[in-house]
Amino acid sequence: MSNINRCEWSDHSDIMRQYHDNEWGIPVHDDKKLFEYLMLEVLQCGLNWKMMLVKRDIFNRCFDNFDYEKVSQYTEEDITRIMETPGMIRSRRKIEAIIHNAKRFIEVQKEFGSFDNFLWSFTDYKSVMYAEGNLNTNSKHSDAIALALKKRCFKFLGTLTVYAYIQAVGIVNDHDKYCHLYQSLADVCVVDTLY
Repeated sequence: MSNINRCEWSDHSDIMRQYHDNEWGIPVHDDKKLFEYLMLEVLQCGLNWKMMLVKRDIFNRCFDNFDYEKVSQYTEEDITRIMETPGMIRSRRKIEAIIHNAKRFIEVQKEFGSFDNFLWSFTDYKSVMYAEGNLNTNSKHSDAIALALKKRCFKFLGTLTVYAYIQAVGIVNDHDKYCHLYQSLADVCVVDTLY
């Protein structure tokens, strides 16, 4: 434990503290990082986030550091390679979904100029805080983004998963009010309603 006030969920291990302090909730506008975070959410479905962080190096090796151009070209040989990687989550459906989603991601880039443009357009390119409070499971934004992704045939990305994603990439400031990051991020947020 440290003397810094953090969101309660993050203050139980070094890897969670580091992720919280350096990544979670900080606005992301780089398409490569946006793809990585989105695919980490796919991998996380049904599992815990700490496992995702512990295995992150394995995931990066398996998926060419989440280079979506390369991932979109993966073949059956790549699926076998990934499935046989020690420490990898051996879910063929998730691996296939990541390859499939990489292709859809590129289509979104072509349609909107970047995935960043697509994603942040749902909040008028601003981070939001919900007037009702934080740490919800979904919102009008996650519902709308999940629906837009579904229409574009993305897989494993329902509204709950998308809500976790928009928290991670800073579209929503869901830091606890006592957290040392809350106010610095709140200063650049607009207040909105959940629905």
